[in-house]
Amino acid sequence: MKFDNAEDIIQLTPLWQGERFPNGRPRVPDDILRRMRRIKLEEAWSPLWHRDYNFQVETEFKSTRPGQTMAGRAVTAVFAPQRPDLHETLLKYGQEQENRKGFFNQWVIDSLQEDDVVVVDMFDKVYKGTFVGGNLSTAISARTKRGGAVIWGGIRDTEQIVEIENINIFYRGSDPTPIREVTMLGMNVPCQIGKAICLPGDVVLGTPAGVIFIPPHLAELTVVLAEKSMVRDIFGFIRLEEGRYSTAQIDRDWTLDIWEDFVNWFENAEQTTEFRSLQWEQELAEARSAQGDDVSNGPRA
Repeated sequence: MKFDNAEDIIQLTPLWQGERFPNGRPRVPDDILRRMRRIKLEEAWSPLWHRDYNFQVETEFKSTRPGQTMAGRAVTAVFAPQRPDLHETLLKYGQEQENRKGFFNQWVIDSLQEDDVVVVDMFDKVYKGTFVGGNLSTAISARTKRGGAVIWGGIRDTEQIVEIENINIFYRGSDPTPIREVTMLGMNVPCQIGKAICLPGDVVLGTPAGVIFIPPHLAELTVVLAEKSMVRDIFGFIRLEEGRYSTAQIDRDWTLDIWEDFVNWFENAEQTTEFRSLQWEQELAEARSAQGDDVSNGPRA
């Protein structure tokens, strides 16, 4: 077996047709990441949910920078409890055959690029499962610039890490013990994080509500639909405060009258200036075709 194997990564992500890193990992464009950083978890969740990606979210985390949104490209690592023969074989292979330095967690950190996010399945181990401390978190900061980490396990040196402003680390718990009695089974392989699954190159969006893993081939679609949801919510809040519509009217599929009101507002409101590239022809056409139908359905997802 090989760690961080390009052939395997490409085989795992055949739906991605864009640029890749030399190791085969999908490279979602920088502009998509920039736009991701301003959307909320629920806005990113809906497009995936409607396409049967039902296991992309995990919310049971602590965070070193609560309230700070993180978006980047996933670099994954999967760990297991240490078994001496397997541990020695894999550690020796990486060090001697792939010229890797130090312990398994250092291999992962040394591979990071700008805008990367480390995603680690430490099988929920906190005691002796501390993937990063102050030094490695500083290295993540220097290498990724504005990335971070998602760790289904522990961290140490928490009081040092919370002072690092440009990254966010989502983790299960903290402990003073160093990392011990674990073996890395794979790097840039499918990775389970609680109830969710992440692949190398996924867009990792970390928010105050939790973390969502967005497949790279759906990243652009997700951010466009999320932006549409965002501006619709802004409009809805304004009209609710004005008392023009009821909550039932705003929460369900909109009538043509509301859509026309929205589009007129969208084309002129100061709040929508940076979203003017969004198009609404399909939504208007669907509203026109639905005129006269019963729209008393439940809230939109």
